[in-house]
Amino acid sequence: MTQETKNSILIIGGGLIGLSIAYEFARNNFKVLVLSKNRGESAGFVAAGMLAAHAEGLENELLKFGQASQSLIPKWIKSIEKDSDMKCGLKKCGIVVPFTNKHELEEFPTYKYGSYLNQKDLQTEINGINSIWKYGLLFEQDGQIDNRRRLMRALERACSLHGVKFQEGSEVKDLKIEENKIIGATVLNATGELKKITCDKAILCSGAWSKKIFNKIPVFPIKGQMLSIQGPTNFLKRIIFGPKTYLVPRDDGLIVVGATVEKDSKFQKGNTPYGIKQLQEGIRSLLPEATNWPQMEHWWGFRPCTPDLKPILGESKIENLFLATGHYRNGVLFSAITSDLLLKLVQKKDLKEIEIMFLKKFCLDRFEL
Repeated sequence: MTQETKNSILIIGGGLIGLSIAYEFARNNFKVLVLSKNRGESAGFVAAGMLAAHAEGLENELLKFGQASQSLIPKWIKSIEKDSDMKCGLKKCGIVVPFTNKHELEEFPTYKYGSYLNQKDLQTEINGINSIWKYGLLFEQDGQIDNRRRLMRALERACSLHGVKFQEGSEVKDLKIEENKIIGATVLNATGELKKITCDKAILCSGAWSKKIFNKIPVFPIKGQMLSIQGPTNFLKRIIFGPKTYLVPRDDGLIVVGATVEKDSKFQKGNTPYGIKQLQEGIRSLLPEATNWPQMEHWWGFRPCTPDLKPILGESKIENLFLATGHYRNGVLFSAITSDLLLKLVQKKDLKEIEIMFLKKFCLDRFEL
C-alpha cells in the first residue's frame, strides 16, 4: 500500500529537532508528514532544557552556533506560544558555574562572557551552595526552557494546527532511493503493516537512532539518567552547572537534576542504582540541603553524539535527503537555528556568510566514511 505525500517534506524523527523543523516548514506552507517510532524516548523529552551556550563552555563554531540560536529563541518561542496557546517556560534565569580554584575559572573557555563571583558572591547567588566551591562565573545571558512539560507539547499542538500529519509508532525499515534521489520509505506502522510512503524531499532527524536508518551517519547514543526533586518555591533562582551535575529550577520549585554520561550503554533502557547514586552525590556536592528534598521522578534518554561532538546538518550525498542530527547535549539550544537553516537550505534561499560557515563546519563530508 502506498501513501502519497506529493509536494511534501517527510520528517523522519519526531523528537525536538524533528518537531522544530516540522513546525518551521508547516508555517511556511509546506505539506509535512512526521514519522516517529516513539516520541517519548526522544532526547527532547529527557533533557533539562538549558539554554547554556556560555555555561556549557562551548568553543569556536559551536559557541557561535549556540549564540546565534539563542538570539533566535525568544521570537521563535513567542511564535510557538501564540500558535499553540501554551506557555513554554522560557526564562533568562542566568546560570552559575562554580569552581574550586581560580585557575580553573580563568581557564574556562567562555570566561570572558561571564561575571566573576568570589565565594561571598557565590553564596549570595546560590542559597546553600556547598562551601567547597570558592569561585564562580555567572552567565546572566543564559537560561532555560521547560522542554519536557511544555515546549514539546506546545510544538506538537502548533504543528497539528498548521496541518502537520503524524504517524507515531512508525519505524522506518529502509529508504527508497532511485538515481541518487530519495523517493520514499518503507515503514512498519503501529499495527504491524508495511507501508510505502513517497515524498519530494526528506529530512532525517532521528537523533541517536539516525545510523539505524542511514548507515553512513556516524551517530551513536550516549545514555543520560536524570531525576527531579521538589524544593521550596523560589529557593533556587539560578541554574547551577557543576562539573558533573547540574540543577535546573522550575518556577514551581521542581528541580531537574542531570545527567549521567554513559558512553558504553548503547540503547540499554532504564535507570540503574549506580546512575541514581551518581546523581544524588552530585546534588550533595552542589547543594547539600537538597539531598533531604523528596525525589519526584527518575528517567533516562539517549543523546545523539558524533565523533567530534558537533551536529551533522545540511545536504547528504543523496540529492533530496537532508540531515539534522548529532546535536549531543545541545538539542534544545540548537533547535531554533537548526530549523531555520534547514528551511532556508531546502528553499534555496540566500544564506548569510555565517550560515554558510555553519553548514560547511557541520556537514557530513567532514567525516571520512
